[in-house]
Amino acid sequence: MLSALLTLSGLGLIAAAGLAVASRVFYVDVDPRIGTITEILPGANCGACGFPGCGGLAKAIVEGGAQVEYCTVVDKQAAIAVADVMGAIYTESEKDYAIIHCDFPAGGVSEKFKYLGVNDCRAANLISGGPKLCSFACIGLGTCKDVCPFDAITMTDEGLPVVNMERCTACGNCVEACPKNIIDLAPKSRVVHVQCSSKDKGGAVKKICTVGCISCMACEKVCPYEAIKIIDNIAQIDYDKCRSCGICVTKCPTVSIVNRRDHDLVAEISDKCNGCTLCARACPVNAITGEPKEMHKVDSDSCIGCGICVDQCKRGAVILKKVEKQAAVAKVRVVG
Repeated sequence: MLSALLTLSGLGLIAAAGLAVASRVFYVDVDPRIGTITEILPGANCGACGFPGCGGLAKAIVEGGAQVEYCTVVDKQAAIAVADVMGAIYTESEKDYAIIHCDFPAGGVSEKFKYLGVNDCRAANLISGGPKLCSFACIGLGTCKDVCPFDAITMTDEGLPVVNMERCTACGNCVEACPKNIIDLAPKSRVVHVQCSSKDKGGAVKKICTVGCISCMACEKVCPYEAIKIIDNIAQIDYDKCRSCGICVTKCPTVSIVNRRDHDLVAEISDKCNGCTLCARACPVNAITGEPKEMHKVDSDSCIGCGICVDQCKRGAVILKKVEKQAAVAKVRVVG
């Protein structure tokens, strides 16, 4: 019995000594900044940054393989703190948010069949592309809402997702989860969006949806920045070119293009105006009138706040002012 105990004790001592030697031989220095940055990051571990959790991103930041901007959840204060740890200067970049490219009418889109399966859009989509008659329409079971870790998506009574711009962090979970590919990310400063994803021809769209894009090209023709094009029978916006002027919104016959700004903008002309007529000639809706060499005036009811007159005025006599959004045209799908 004693010999067995001595043998086991000896083996334990040998193993302990081996572990001690191994810990020294294979010791890897860990940069303390990794732990500090991990504590600063939100801890959501959503994976939107492309790394395995906040710890993985912290390690990549310290090693120079990532920037704090990779984290879509981090707020400005935390980003500045991370920059301080790294001895860098934080430069704020514009945030994105999720856009839902579907806005069928209150009555909804007719169904091909009654779906009684698992309450998941991906499962429903496996059965003949889902129950909706429009094969591009939101299925409406709320999978995007379920995968959002920040409670930024709610569902309307009609079965349409609504994105809270303030809560949305552009993590992209909803984009990946949507089987219809009707969700993407856009800069928060861009407020004009196409709320349709149908690639069917105009005649087919009209039969099943009153607010679907009919690819009439009216928006493409009036855009002064060439930011919107009809591609595969659907209007698509180039957000790098778009200035959210809203001219396309006023021309869309089916209201499938919307302006989500929470207020209206109206041009106002000051007494700096010398009556050069540049603003009046540039106005796409003829909201500015006046005789040459006389101060011009803006019809606020006609003005759409596109800002083209501001760009044209050489004297800085035209500005855009905020006014309360008219309830009659406040067709908004984003809150917050």
